[in-house]
Amino acid sequence: MNIVMNFKVLATLVLSVVLFSCSSSDNGSEPDAILGCTDPNSNNYNSEATQDNGSCEYGTYVDLEIPVIFNNLLPAPLIPTNNSQTIEGIALGRKLFYEPLLSGDGTQACADCHFAENAFTDPNQFSTGIDGSIGNRNAMPIYNVAWNFNEKFFWDGRARNVEDQAFGPVVNPIEMNNTWPNAVASLQATSIYPDLFFEAFGTSIIDSVLVVKAIAQFERTLISGNSRFDQYLLGDTNAITAEELNGFNVFMDEDRGDCFHCHGSDANPLWTDNIFHNNGLDTSFLDNGLGIVTGDPLDNGKFKSPSLRNLAYSAPYMHDGRFETLEEVINHYSEGLVFSETIDPLMKNIADGGAHINEDDKADLKAFLLSLSEPEFTTNPDFQDPN
Repeated sequence: MNIVMNFKVLATLVLSVVLFSCSSSDNGSEPDAILGCTDPNSNNYNSEATQDNGSCEYGTYVDLEIPVIFNNLLPAPLIPTNNSQTIEGIALGRKLFYEPLLSGDGTQACADCHFAENAFTDPNQFSTGIDGSIGNRNAMPIYNVAWNFNEKFFWDGRARNVEDQAFGPVVNPIEMNNTWPNAVASLQATSIYPDLFFEAFGTSIIDSVLVVKAIAQFERTLISGNSRFDQYLLGDTNAITAEELNGFNVFMDEDRGDCFHCHGSDANPLWTDNIFHNNGLDTSFLDNGLGIVTGDPLDNGKFKSPSLRNLAYSAPYMHDGRFETLEEVINHYSEGLVFSETIDPLMKNIADGGAHINEDDKADLKAFLLSLSEPEFTTNPDFQDPN
């Protein structure tokens, strides 16, 4: 009897397993996919991956050339895991940066508002678009973008990373005034770009994502960190003058320049905090800056602190290019501050209109600021037009 019962129990168990297996098969259940790069020709091919997740990388990896002062004082640069720096990607991005086919009428490139000789800004107060439209902000310089750790770009912080920053100008109606489908079609129709995209990204089918990835790779190579003041900080005491050293002391002195809170110091070689401030330019605003992006009235009139590197080449100054000279900039902070509801608390001398720096200190402060400029950056052959 026990033998019969045991046989019945065993038979029931076997039948249950068979039925469960059939049920699973009938429901189309499959093992979980293993995500990864499935292209054997890529740098990061995953032989165990069963589903491609778009992570394949191509080209020859290359490290950024990081200045000694950055290695000493800053964290590692931000490089996206899905857009590693490669020789092929950088070369393509450089070519695209100077490529007028990205504009609606084929006449304007990124480089037409970001000139290498001007530290990749525009010497005009406002840039002019392809149809003659004039913007309302001075083009921001482009360098050291891989160390913008809060990843907010433009004067108002509307772009969230370097790649995102490259998307906007192509379709902006007062800039390049194009559509991405049209820009991509123009590149695709050439005899050179499909091959260059294949070398950089493993596909000859061009799209906007790959275009901005390449441009971002090039822009991350635009690194400035070898000014005379950098050399001084690294131990060359003869690299700057006594006047420039006093100017640095004015810069750091809370009772005189008091500049370091927003614009870096000997411990922050970016010479910016990459944060947004209302620095007392206006009592009311024609341009709300960060407030346009956040929608918060408390952000109205706030703009990103620009780096103080390469000021010798990047005039005019401020978000709207209102100051043509460094003397005007210094005079603003010395005696030109005006109050508004969102004035930054760091403008501690607002009640007095500024810090009232004496003329000798003003001259030395200007000399120090100019010592942060790097002539070799503006003439670096790797940054020039390859077309």
